[in-house]
Parts: sequence; structure tokens; C-alpha cells
Amino acid sequence: MDGSSTDRLAPVLRPVRAGNGFEEALEQILQIVRLGLVPEGERLPSERELAERLRISRVTLREALKVLQDQGLVESRRGRYGGTFVRARPATAAGERAGAARAEVDVEDTLRFREVLEVGAAGLCAAHCLDEEQAARLRAALDATHDAPLAEYRRLDTLFHLTLAELSGSPTLAAQYAAVRATVNELLDRIPLLVRNLEHSQLQHTALVDAVLAGDAEAAREVMREHCCGTAALLRGFLS
Repeated sequence: MDGSSTDRLAPVLRPVRAGNGFEEALEQILQIVRLGLVPEGERLPSERELAERLRISRVTLREALKVLQDQGLVESRRGRYGGTFVRARPATAAGERAGAARAEVDVEDTLRFREVLEVGAAGLCAAHCLDEEQAARLRAALDATHDAPLAEYRRLDTLFHLTLAELSGSPTLAAQYAAVRATVNELLDRIPLLVRNLEHSQLQHTALVDAVLAGDAEAAREVMREHCCGTAALLRGFLS
């Protein structure tokens, strides 16, 4: 791409936060493709340029680009004039589902409300110091997600988050979270399960449980906020 073409990407391409590098890089590149900032048939910036502008490793960048290839949004070409090119996208069922998601649900409102509830629940659990039985419940819910086959992951991930909400000590919060989680899951069902994202989520889940059981409310809230932001980045990327 020439310099003027690269400048078109300035509103979207920005350094990602260290905690969610893969998810936020994927969100930004999806935005470039979805918004037509690089037209169909044209080449994305080089891997080196993208990695530098996003401030991520080439390995992380390639994982994000691989997701876009798997979704049929870009293709990789070898040779002197090779690179990653934006593919023409016919109207597909996936595209129609994404459009339906926007029409049926206020995605931004859902994501913000989810973050408020989840961050609050994490802080409350840590501040109230769970007893042995409650701590065992939380560990068991976490362990179940670690051992989950891919087809079962989303259900067990939901149970983990619901357990945390229940242990917050606020039945109202737990009920509100159950409702918003149902909407979040409807949105998640419209995007692919990404192994890299699931692995990252598991690390965040573990850090969250450690913070809760240590009684560190500030750390628990921060881990949960980062976790919610990672999920939000993927949903915005695929559904915007």
C-alpha cells in the first residue's frame, strides 16, 4: 500500500493494550475490512507494518490474520507481489446473522451493562471473602472450564460466570446478570469459537479466581474488566 492508502487506516489502527493483544488486533483488522478502508482485492499493510502499528508480535498478528482467512475475509498470496489481500464478500448467512444481531440487540448497551455487572460481582466476591464452601464452588466451576471440550466450553464458561455472580451475595445482581448473559450468548453464537481467545480467557479466569480468593477486590475488578473488554472487542469486530 502507498502512503496515502496507509493514512486511511489511522482512525482504526492504534497500539493495542497488552492484556488483550490478540482480541483487539483482530477487532481493528476486522474494522478495516468491514469498513472498506482497504477495498476488496487490495492488499493490507505488510505484516511488519501492522505489527509495528499495533505493537504486537508477528506471531500474534499471524494468528489474527489466520482467523480472517478461515472466515473467508482475506487471502494470503505468495511471491514478489504477495501479501494478505481482502477478498470479495458475497452476502452470506453469517453476514445476515451479524446484521440481525445489530437489528435485534443494542450491542453496546449489552456489553456495557455486562461489564458493570461482572466487574461489580468480582469486586464483591473478593471484598466479602468467600467461605470454604463458596471458594470450593468457584474453583470447581473454573476447573470445569479447563477440562471442557470445545463444544461444551461456552456452556461451562457461562456457568463459571453465573457462579461468580451468585457468590457476590446480591440476588438482584445475579438475576440481572443471568438475563444479560443470555443476550451475550446469543451474540457469541454468531461469531466463531477461537481457540487462542479461549486460552487467553482461561488465563484471565485463573487470575480472577486467584484475586477473589486472595481478597484483592481491586485486582479482581481489573482482571474482570480486562476480560470483558476482550470479549467486547471480538463482538464489535465481527458484528459491527
